[in-house]
Amino acid sequence: MKWVASLFAIVVAVAVTGCAPMPAASTAQIDKQAASAEIVRFEIPADALGARDAQLTAILAKAGALAAAQKQPTTILVTALAQDFPYLNQAIWKGVPARHTVRLSLENLTAGARQPYSVAIKPTQGG
Repeated sequence: MKWVASLFAIVVAVAVTGCAPMPAASTAQIDKQAASAEIVRFEIPADALGARDAQLTAILAKAGALAAAQKQPTTILVTALAQDFPYLNQAIWKGVPARHTVRLSLENLTAGARQPYSVAIKPTQGG
């Protein structure tokens, strides 16, 4: 499962660099301000999501922990199908310590046709 190693490497790289902002991995034209503001973004493989893969669950928890470690209010944006939100949200919240000092918000965006499932962590707009 190469995707697990890739996602884990991204999460580790962000943690090692002190949660420094990373540019988006997408090659599509993205607003420069939004791209520079993202802390991390990764796509969720459909097969791993469908199987509720344990390694995916662990990576989602690490994403929650990363978001909670930020010093500013942070938004976690999950893009997926509506039926997958309960699993994804629960896995992310498992990584958030009970005593976290930053304000977190979790937003769900229903994926459109041919839109990849993804998780993005970014500073909250206006916060």
